[in-house]
Amino acid sequence: MQSSEISSDSTDDPLSSGLHRNRQPRIVVIGAGLAGLAATKTLLENGFTDVTILEASDRIGGRVQTVQLGQATLELGATWIHGANGNPVFHLAEDNGLLEQTTDGERSVGRISLYTKNGVAHYQTNNGKRIPKDLVEEFSDLYNEVYELTQEFFQSGKPVGAESQNSVGIFTRDVVRKRIMVDPDDSEVTKKLKLSMLQQYLKVESCESSSPSMDEVSLSEFGEWTEIPGAHHVIPSGFIKIVQLLALGIPECVVQLNKPICCMHWNHSVRQEITDTEDHNSDHRESSIRGHQVYVECEDCEFIPADHVIVTVSLGVLKKNHESLFSPPLPADKVMSIEKLGISTTDKIFLEFDEPFWSPECNSIQFVWEDEAQLENLTYPEELWYKKICSFDVLYPPERYGYMLSGWICGDEALVMEKYDDETVAETCTELLRKFTGNQNIPKPRRILRSSWGSNPYIYGSYSYTRVGSSGIDVEKLAMPLPYNESTKAPVSGGLVTLLFKPNTIISRQ
Repeated sequence: MQSSEISSDSTDDPLSSGLHRNRQPRIVVIGAGLAGLAATKTLLENGFTDVTILEASDRIGGRVQTVQLGQATLELGATWIHGANGNPVFHLAEDNGLLEQTTDGERSVGRISLYTKNGVAHYQTNNGKRIPKDLVEEFSDLYNEVYELTQEFFQSGKPVGAESQNSVGIFTRDVVRKRIMVDPDDSEVTKKLKLSMLQQYLKVESCESSSPSMDEVSLSEFGEWTEIPGAHHVIPSGFIKIVQLLALGIPECVVQLNKPICCMHWNHSVRQEITDTEDHNSDHRESSIRGHQVYVECEDCEFIPADHVIVTVSLGVLKKNHESLFSPPLPADKVMSIEKLGISTTDKIFLEFDEPFWSPECNSIQFVWEDEAQLENLTYPEELWYKKICSFDVLYPPERYGYMLSGWICGDEALVMEKYDDETVAETCTELLRKFTGNQNIPKPRRILRSSWGSNPYIYGSYSYTRVGSSGIDVEKLAMPLPYNESTKAPVSGGLVTLLFKPNTIISRQ
């Protein structure tokens, strides 16, 4: 972080170039999610006082959205703090007593995080039968062994074979299927069940990676994101508490809500045009004289001058709008990284019931479609969108949540789900639960709540993943400030525009 004191008039440093010694650099932060709030808080703590956050929506928090459903506090977005040792979110929560009411069951060390580590997952087939627990454990051990193999390609520099097409899904499906088929102790019925469970596990993995399919996730890069040591935690009072803690010390006047932008004009691209047109901001003419090098054009026609802009919008927004968001356009290498990296939608569907229809030891209901054992592509036509719902978790403890289930769906099928009304989704989920449990007496839920991250015009997705053909280098390229030095193509010190790109992080996740 550079000092707020202006000590040089170096022409290649926008923190000092053209700025009078009697004023601070004006910094505009785009987005009031965790990244935008953290950046602003850091700037203010380091003595920068001329900072403005522009947030398109009517609230702060971004993909943290805590809501009340009856007496229950639910998370439509970020839910778990993944790992403890060295995790800044964990330490922030712990230091402020946010984890004090977390139960033992809510502190999970498992790779796949549920709301509780207590109880047993019920794997149910579409024929209404429960798969025996010992068979589930046997398959789970096999799957986890192969999962560990997927980590080795990045972590050990192991070469990727051409047959896998550098795809986590293709590699995993191929290796697991071969091991199942050569097992002499399993009957054909057992083998079919295991092959069907493989597809269900890959759907769960897609929800965790927020990818349409694990076939799209890069095998050579999959092991790059390692987990922080320690248990996974929820925040009983709501993840929004983390947002509120970050917002402490940020004056209300710094944050402008309901302020969507349409373009960032950088490298003096519209200075003359703005000077020659009607002022929408009283100090525009003065500020252009002062030497501001970026103008943020808002949808309400206001032009906000800045010396630096920190962009914290999601990869989904960049994919959808980068051509119109930046003038001049982003350099080709940044555009290529935006196009190569992946982001998809993972949505939650909360169902509240008057009474539980599941047994006390059940912590989740996993949907295993037996007719998908040999399926190669886990994507579906619109009318079969519900087949991408992989499971329903039981929220725990009932004293806090009541009798609540949380369903998971991802990919294009999640976008289809978002189009339907609550009544249709509730009916569809009820029919699924009846079908897989074999209990035709399951009532419709009394209430439903669901997320819609994919169709949110200020987000367009849940979180990013390293798609086949991309790597961590693409994340680094996006984070390099603009403009580049023309001779070296390296970013100019203290650049005008910085994209604080947020990769798929294990610090906190839905």
